Amino acid sequence: MVQNQNWYLSTVAEEAEALAARYGLGLEIAEYCTASNMDDGFAQADAAVRRELARTDRAAFHLPFNELCPAAIDPRARRLAWERYRQGIALAGAYGINRLVVHSGYIPLVYDKTWFAERSVEFWTEFLREVPADALLCMENVMENEPGLLLEIIRRVDDPRLRLCLDVGHANSSASNVPVSEWIDCCAPYLSHVHLHNNEGDRDLHAPLGTGTIDMEKCLTELVCKAPGSTLTIESVEAGPSVNWLLQRGFLRR
Repeated sequence: MVQNQNWYLSTVAEEAEALAARYGLGLEIAEYCTASNMDDGFAQADAAVRRELARTDRAAFHLPFNELCPAAIDPRARRLAWERYRQGIALAGAYGINRLVVHSGYIPLVYDKTWFAERSVEFWTEFLREVPADALLCMENVMENEPGLLLEIIRRVDDPRLRLCLDVGHANSSASNVPVSEWIDCCAPYLSHVHLHNNEGDRDLHAPLGTGTIDMEKCLTELVCKAPGSTLTIESVEAGPSVNWLLQRGFLRR
């Protein structure tokens, strides 16, 4: 059984803050996934985030990811990733949030995996010197076709502040060649956070948990067994149906 305090709702869903307040759930702040919201769009994003944080007692923070790659070929692009991540971590700290989600930036057919792993290890080893001691960065799978690349990066960096975020929807998309159960098995020893949403096995739909081709009940049972300390975010664009699905099956308490 997953305790309610381990559950979060992504603020990509409009009803997330109301549901979090009703059921005692955390929120994963998604407003700054678009980096420009830390700049020109800051006033509006900040107002929304402060309103959301007033409805919960805990939060995670999704760092920006659009056009950011810490292992980019162009050194200026790597510096941009560094600057945006540093900016996002400082902002999260100002909100009192130390659980952070970050993308690896991997794009298949663009980056050779061996090269990408080497550059990523270099980036994260150096970048973590600037990261607060109490921060936890969870690296999320997006377009990786199997767990090995992220696992290699995490193992070689070998810092307890860099862990994995398993996105089961991405693992079930056309980007992945590996079943969700295998992703869970491989990632479990390094897993601290999970993104949950469903799809039909091809496109990344961020659909409710009870729809799509992922056997979500089996998935959650495996996660509870193999990575019991992980936190979990419902990252559906509509949070209500997913919350109801979890309540009906006893994964959430009323």
